Amino acid sequence: MAKAELMNYEQALAQFEVVIGLEVHVELNTKTKMFCGCRNDFGDEPNTNVCPVCLGLPGALPVVNKKAVESAIKIGLALGCEIQPTGRFARKNYFYPDLAKNFQTSQFDEPIAFEGGIDIEVPSGNVFRVNIERAHMEEDAGKLTHVGGNTGRIQGAEFSLVDYNRGGVPLIEIVTKPVFGAGAEAPELAAAYVRAIRDIVKALDVSEARMERGNVRCDANVSLRPHGAEKLGTRTETKNVNSLRSIERAVRYEIQRQAHILANGGTILQETRHWHEDKGTTSSGRPKSDADDYRYFPEPDLVPVAPSKELIESLRASLPENPQERRKRLQAAWNLSDLELRDVVNAGLLDQIEETVAAGASPQAARKWWTGEIARIANADDKDVSELAVTAAQVAELASLVEAGKINDRIGREVLAAVLAGEGNPAEIVSAKGLEVVSDDGALMAAIDEALAKQPDVLDKIREGKVQAAGAVIGAVMQAMKGQADAGRVRELIIERAGQ
Repeated sequence: MAKAELMNYEQALAQFEVVIGLEVHVELNTKTKMFCGCRNDFGDEPNTNVCPVCLGLPGALPVVNKKAVESAIKIGLALGCEIQPTGRFARKNYFYPDLAKNFQTSQFDEPIAFEGGIDIEVPSGNVFRVNIERAHMEEDAGKLTHVGGNTGRIQGAEFSLVDYNRGGVPLIEIVTKPVFGAGAEAPELAAAYVRAIRDIVKALDVSEARMERGNVRCDANVSLRPHGAEKLGTRTETKNVNSLRSIERAVRYEIQRQAHILANGGTILQETRHWHEDKGTTSSGRPKSDADDYRYFPEPDLVPVAPSKELIESLRASLPENPQERRKRLQAAWNLSDLELRDVVNAGLLDQIEETVAAGASPQAARKWWTGEIARIANADDKDVSELAVTAAQVAELASLVEAGKINDRIGREVLAAVLAGEGNPAEIVSAKGLEVVSDDGALMAAIDEALAKQPDVLDKIREGKVQAAGAVIGAVMQAMKGQADAGRVRELIIERAGQ
């Protein structure tokens, strides 16, 4: 359906109630796969991280990854879920061209975590409760590459290649209950919810959470029903959307598409749909199967998972602060605007700034150095900030030297470069190189007199009230003293000289 045929968004909301449901898949960052010892590494040569188990060869027996189970429990606890006292794996039967054994080992009626929920704030400030139905463990599928055609999809392709490296990677699927009442903000809520899940699993250190790599991806379910109706409408499921912007756009498009069909007397097919980022549209995938169609049955080769109460409580005690609550706490403590907080979060520098403040720097100074010069250097070197050889303690020491007036910002940048080169800590570098700001009046006056000799009219201009004329002399003094003059004191001395 072309965009021109869509119903106006406001008209759609006036006629229909929007109901959404979200299924978020999170790849875990374990060293090995879910049921075998193959490496869980992104970007390796195709079909190099495979073995008889993840290829489903006859006689190969799987073993559950203990670390993956613990990570799954952490996710469940962070989402306020109950933890299953004992749960079995099941075989999910479907045509899986990207799983060599042609079924997926998953969980069905006994998920590791169930009945939870989190509060999600959308950009308008409204808060919605999103209830979690379940979070279950399973294995990821491999990756198909369709060759030929112009869509990158199987339709029109000449042939397909399969890389089984990802097949068997530990995956947690988090499924919400239907979310009602979001109305016009349903697309924003969907994106904000996925962002919250991404932030939580990253804070838990159980996933790399890089959406561009598919570590976190979302299946967005959308259905409409007339206002006042009790029965849910037929839903569609837009599969594997892997960016926050795309999730918002895909949900909005589906609302308008379905409203257009229903308003014109049509019916919605229960199906999966594909999101096309370039066109901003979805297209039909396959009829959506219900649970019965997958012919689930207990996995005979795996024993039940039965975490002890002691393990669960130990993992609960290890949970970090909720990312959303942490951001609010730090925003208040650091007196940041919403825009300033967003910039810090988007840059991924919240941890570094908090550690720098804890090491003794002011929030303003810590933010200035991390989001300014340090981020600039990282971008210039095409690196992540975490890859640079500077610690929070060193940045705090550098900021303290500037705030104490021992060095200025220009010298601070020089000192930072020396720290990154491994020449020592800031105070050591300042001392060894003699970089402290010169504030001795005698030395400063000598440099001022030399500069005034070349610009004799400056004093007269200052006496006439043109105080900004002092800037030329200050610049000359700073240049003569290689940037180490105390600029504030230089200005005071020039004004004093003009008043004589």
